[in-house]
Amino acid sequence: MKKIKLEILGLSSSQSQTGSFALVLGEELGNRRLPIIIGMFEAQAIAIEIEKISPNRPMTHDLFKSFSEVFKFNIEEIIISELKEGVFYAKIVCTDSKKAYEIDARPSDAIAIGLRFEVPIYTYETIMSEAGIVLSEMEEEKSVGGELEIEREEAQVPEKKKTSLEQIKNLNTDQLKIMLDEALNREDYENAAKIRDELNRRN
Repeated sequence: MKKIKLEILGLSSSQSQTGSFALVLGEELGNRRLPIIIGMFEAQAIAIEIEKISPNRPMTHDLFKSFSEVFKFNIEEIIISELKEGVFYAKIVCTDSKKAYEIDARPSDAIAIGLRFEVPIYTYETIMSEAGIVLSEMEEEKSVGGELEIEREEAQVPEKKKTSLEQIKNLNTDQLKIMLDEALNREDYENAAKIRDELNRRN
């Protein structure tokens, strides 16, 4: 079957399912989008990797990567492989240098792992034909308050007390570093990303 390479375009809270997030994938050489509804913990795992934030302790997907590296398994690619009754299925394609294996996984977990290994994400033409949305249709849906809201610049993670950008800008560098450590200790990765960006802007 023909494979289509995908890229992550956005991650935003789902307005139709409380506590869920919409992960929007787009075909690399086309204008179709593949939205997948995922849980908040999986959204957080994807968001912190997109934002390149290092948690104080390994998260589950980081542990998977360490485990694979110790036992000399390489991840080759991620495939959104099936769509059954509205549910997406995925495969993690890996190898031990002698034989290739396909491991069944939820798309959210597979993509969180794929990001950590920096491997490509694919799906099949049959899935894009069935579940893909043409870009112009998504723009129309967004304009009338549809479910998906693509936010490429800031990946949203589970709701916690948010620090305003104005508050961050009014603090000195030492205060921001203390706040960054506190946010990481609380696993508040959304605020940590904001603080990190402000520190990087000042350097």
